[in-house]
Amino acid sequence: MRLSISKLNIEEIKSDALIVVANQNGALSNIPKVKLRLHIERVINEQCFSGEIGEYRLFESKYINSRYILLIGCGNESINIRSIERSISSAIRVGIKHGCNYFSIMNDIDSKDIISSSYQFITGRGAIWGTYKFRYDKKNKSNLNKQLRLTFLGSKTDKNSITAAQSQGEILLKNADIANLPANIVTPKYLSDFSKKLGLSSNLQIETLEKNDIKKLGFRGLLAVSQGSKNEPSVIVLKHNPYKRKQKPIVIIGKTVTFDSGGISLKPSKNMEWMRYDKCGGISVLTIMQIIDSMKLDIPVIGILGAAENMPSDSAIRPGDIIKMYNGKSVEIKNTDAEGRLILADMLSYSKKFQPEIIIDISTLTGAVITALGKEASAIMGSCQKLINELLICSDESGERIWQLPLYKEYLEDMKSSFADLSNLSKSGTAGTATAASFLREFVPLNASWAHLDIAGTAWEETEKPYQSPGATLSSVRLLTQWLCNKAN
Repeated sequence: MRLSISKLNIEEIKSDALIVVANQNGALSNIPKVKLRLHIERVINEQCFSGEIGEYRLFESKYINSRYILLIGCGNESINIRSIERSISSAIRVGIKHGCNYFSIMNDIDSKDIISSSYQFITGRGAIWGTYKFRYDKKNKSNLNKQLRLTFLGSKTDKNSITAAQSQGEILLKNADIANLPANIVTPKYLSDFSKKLGLSSNLQIETLEKNDIKKLGFRGLLAVSQGSKNEPSVIVLKHNPYKRKQKPIVIIGKTVTFDSGGISLKPSKNMEWMRYDKCGGISVLTIMQIIDSMKLDIPVIGILGAAENMPSDSAIRPGDIIKMYNGKSVEIKNTDAEGRLILADMLSYSKKFQPEIIIDISTLTGAVITALGKEASAIMGSCQKLINELLICSDESGERIWQLPLYKEYLEDMKSSFADLSNLSKSGTAGTATAASFLREFVPLNASWAHLDIAGTAWEETEKPYQSPGATLSSVRLLTQWLCNKAN
């Protein structure tokens, strides 16, 4: 989708659909023409428009040259970044289904909570996300996207916001494809090769470590997870401005299991196809690094992906095995389906090499987080309340919900083994999200502030939503991009 700015008046532009954001009380979009506003209000009243996110009305009006008015609900509880972005994505998806290719929208809404430039950025990014549906036939998808346009109307349009929305939206779509591609295509080697090419087309410094390098360095957690698969593991390090400032870098680590069968502790067959999304933490890191590179943020950031495939075979790791991790601690394997923490543990320990000030890991780590928070929020835990508070603020600023869970010392006791320093599964089987985070904390370098995001409930949608087709959501990208922007300013 191409975003643009027009000096035409609302009644002059000839788009397929003029998008009007509204709730049950009326239009929030700043409609300058009284007769048009009154027409919209009549539709809201006569057609019992409730204004919930995704609800829409498509109708003609003699007061404009556009073919339709597309009235889209943005919710009635509060008008915020999340509700606006989802409503615009919903509008684009509805319009496409009704044969619309050219959309227009006013560049402001009647809300004191969202400034015009932020609204335009979120609207643009949300519109581009609304065009996305994973299709293996990329030729047809490319042709569709070339036809789609959104034009902003009004005197307050901020060109920089529109440009940023265009750039971020396109990066989101490109990486959504990687997240959605199945495991027979996206292997650890695929991600390694993709990253190498990325290094040639961006300012990111890319380093990839293959199996021999991984063995020499002693990433035994990563090796243990991957040893049952013919697809060899890889570690991908992406560096953005690593030496530009005389300050310690921020390290972001992503769990990147390209397919998780559970290994010897095999998962149930029902819905196992969704386990291609166990790489979503890593793909989010890959996306974040591309976005901050495009923005030229003046801040040193290092992204690390530990990529592996977890499969059952005669060479796979077994329950009861004991391995010595990168930092020297020993771990008893109680369940081979608790594999992500083994990879993250090695990557957390390895990050010490970069002397980080802050470390954040993103992972589809536990099913327990879905029991706790459902699909509506990711869990956040960590060692530094100041860092967690910053991220909680950015949750509101970015529209991505996170909720803090505790890390009591008793959770670590639950992860102790009778035969090793730690086990990869708790004794009690309770508080699975917190005990997994407590395990990870044992591998965080000293003097680094650390936060852990468990996105197992928010990384993908299994069913169609008004604002999103089934597949990857790229959870945490919007959150951490906003946080990094705040840190750079």
